[in-house]
Amino acid sequence: MAAPRITLLSRPGCHLCDDAREVISKVADDLGVVWEERDITQSEADLREYWEKIPVTLVDGVHHDFWRVSEDRLRRALTLSSGPIRGGRPGPPRRMAPTLCICSQTTYGR
Repeated sequence: MAAPRITLLSRPGCHLCDDAREVISKVADDLGVVWEERDITQSEADLREYWEKIPVTLVDGVHHDFWRVSEDRLRRALTLSSGPIRGGRPGPPRRMAPTLCICSQTTYGR
């Protein structure tokens, strides 16, 4: 089974978590990606880190959203990310846009 691409950090009795779960389930089903839910009350570290922010959404292990989940934003992140997609195939490589450093006048990301 493929590793989950989306992680929902939640806690029991959280109405915003219920809303987030619906959005995540819909997007994951549409795109064929695996997702998981983690109850922050089961971990002291999660409880300290996320108590004020739940629901929190992680995409490929990276913080994506908190409090509200935007269906469009989540769909875009999953489509554009370079993580595995259906069947574990890698997505397109990410290219960094050239960025000019104001201090050194050096361009990065070419």
